[in-house]
Amino acid sequence: MDRTAADQALELVPTERDYSYTHRSFLGRAVRYLATEAGIDQFLDLGSGVPTVGNVHEIARAHCPQAKVAHVDWEPIARHHARTLLGEDPQVSVTELDVCDVGEVLRSPGVAGLLDFSPNGRGLGVRRSRPRAHPDGAALVERYRDACAPGSALAVSNNAQLSRTDDEVAALRPLLAGTSTPHLHLRTADEVAELFPGYTLVDPGVVPAAHWRPDLPVSDEQAARGNVLGAVGLLRR
Repeated sequence: MDRTAADQALELVPTERDYSYTHRSFLGRAVRYLATEAGIDQFLDLGSGVPTVGNVHEIARAHCPQAKVAHVDWEPIARHHARTLLGEDPQVSVTELDVCDVGEVLRSPGVAGLLDFSPNGRGLGVRRSRPRAHPDGAALVERYRDACAPGSALAVSNNAQLSRTDDEVAALRPLLAGTSTPHLHLRTADEVAELFPGYTLVDPGVVPAAHWRPDLPVSDEQAARGNVLGAVGLLRR
């Protein structure tokens, strides 16, 4: 979403600021868990967006210096900014592709040339956030899952209607239609859980993202204002 659209979204739905904060905070905790407790040292960041403070490669390598991170996003602006900020870091790549083009993503030099998908790798963490357009999320996740070795992990954050009203959702849809993320795919907790066949969900399962292993207590009202669900699963051996 560009800055103008973001400002308009805040005018229409003030809790969109909470959404951004909740999503980013969940990302940090999920990557930290994978790098420290799950033994993951390779990350495929799907729908990475423009790099900001607290991105996947920063978090992963703060806890696992040898971690390798492949960012993928279809947006040219995101790719340009990422490459400018990252420079020639051999442990991080940026690939400009639509994450829905799974075969192209997995064959791309920035992914296949950096990450080890074989059982010899120490596990792969796949973070799925915002495909450009793919209502059948389960089929998309399945194709990435089938490329990963047992012991790999999947972290998902997904837009939800936890405190947004029907009118607010209706107002957001045409606004997003003119941005780089034109589709608002809302899912319930059960629908997010359906993205994890073959995985064992890590406690606490699929929850409002602010409730996923928070560093500080979060009320149900605060979590609902985030309007995002989060979950992490480990691919069964």
